[in-house]
Amino acid sequence: MPFQIVINIILAAMWMFLSETYNFKTFFVGYLLGIGLLFLLQRFIPDAFYIKRVAKLIKLIMLFIRELVLSNIDILKNVYRPKLDVSPGIFALPTELKSNWEITLLANLISLTPGTLSLVISEDYSVIYVHAMHIEDVEESITEIKETFEKAIMEVTR
Repeated sequence: MPFQIVINIILAAMWMFLSETYNFKTFFVGYLLGIGLLFLLQRFIPDAFYIKRVAKLIKLIMLFIRELVLSNIDILKNVYRPKLDVSPGIFALPTELKSNWEITLLANLISLTPGTLSLVISEDYSVIYVHAMHIEDVEESITEIKETFEKAIMEVTR
């Protein structure tokens, strides 16, 4: 992926020099043309087309923003209720992520979502212990995190 980005920037700079117009608009047009050229020649480049990974990264960011907004709404509902109806708890979240970067990203995404907090990661990096403000079903909570955040992280990094 980094190789493709460098090639794309070089193509954009070459387009800017060939057109003899040195501004951002020309560079951007060259960058878009470079993306098209890399797409057409992707069978000659050993790695997967990098725009696919960028799209999945944007999807992960949008997923986090959606979860952040929804959990903030849930927190507001709990705060403004006359009687606090929560059932807090700690559960073990087994993870399939392998690299430190992936596990750290998952732990931070869990912690940044209101109502949940990553407490500790096991020594073998296979389990994250999570505290949640409201747990109705532990298996449902685990499945929800695995199907949203963990799946999106694996799409971006692999």
